[in-house]
Amino acid sequence: MRPRGSVASALVGAAVLVVLTGCSGEDGGPDVPTRPPATAAVSPEAANPAGQVFPAAATKALLAERSTGRLAALDTAGTALALIDPAAPATPRTVSLPAAGASLAQGTPGEVLVAAPNRVLRVDATTGTLTEIPVDGDVHSVQTRTDGTLVVGTADGTLRELNADGTVTRTITGLVSADAIALTGENTTVLDRKQTAVVAVGEDALGLMLRAGDGATNAITDPHGRIIVADTAGGELLVYSAGPLVLRQRFPVSSSPYALAYDPRSELVWVSCTQSNEVVGYDLSTGIGVEVARLATLRQPDSITVDERTGDLFVASAVGDGLQRIGADERKRGQ
Repeated sequence: MRPRGSVASALVGAAVLVVLTGCSGEDGGPDVPTRPPATAAVSPEAANPAGQVFPAAATKALLAERSTGRLAALDTAGTALALIDPAAPATPRTVSLPAAGASLAQGTPGEVLVAAPNRVLRVDATTGTLTEIPVDGDVHSVQTRTDGTLVVGTADGTLRELNADGTVTRTITGLVSADAIALTGENTTVLDRKQTAVVAVGEDALGLMLRAGDGATNAITDPHGRIIVADTAGGELLVYSAGPLVLRQRFPVSSSPYALAYDPRSELVWVSCTQSNEVVGYDLSTGIGVEVARLATLRQPDSITVDERTGDLFVASAVGDGLQRIGADERKRGQ
């Protein structure tokens, strides 16, 4: 494994590095420059959200399960998962979780994954049936490969790869925290919020690390192999490719960009702006992000997702103001 000090020395960026607070190492983590993780800005009162708004609990993570279109909404405490039929959003099925969930991810078809302390929870998106996979550590992030293997990231910066039955096949350490995982082809890339960096993962060690703005919070991938990162503190959207890890695009996004979603039907990236209660759609095909839509949301839009079957965009409020649906046809009319 590469010595931890060499990971820090690989940190590079397109802009001048801002001063970060040194990690004391008292918790056993690497002694590298860190910062408190960036968070969404506090939103003002909302006015005239686009589309329709339905009652919903305060939500910190939202996911449209790819094959069924069912929405999974994780409450801000992380202890309840609402499973929502888009055709009947006012009558969700609520699943009580055995541990506080941190994030959501796609599982096998029809399944949602919940990252939680010492486990990954598998939840059937339709029935709510729940099973657990034990994991050593406080799981913050999880993704599934096409062959069913899981890649799991923990709060202490450990990355583990697990077979579908939970058997650990690979363990890599050296990050401060593993907060989001991007799988693009055979490449694995991790977002470390405390180092505000994206890091390539090799066969048995960490690879190249690139600075991700001033305070990156969220990352997603798209079918073109791009890794899209919200630099919330720096007010930018960053676009990387992997194998090798390269920063391809960066452009300003005002009003504290935070949550991300990708619509494969329109090939647009959507980002929520919590300072202005908006979602903004960008076309990345020209080599620089081109804004093509800007829509009003409910208050504190910390979570967004797209139903890939219909192209409908969903926005969840982190302060309990509801669940918003903006239909694909409404966006075409400019609403």
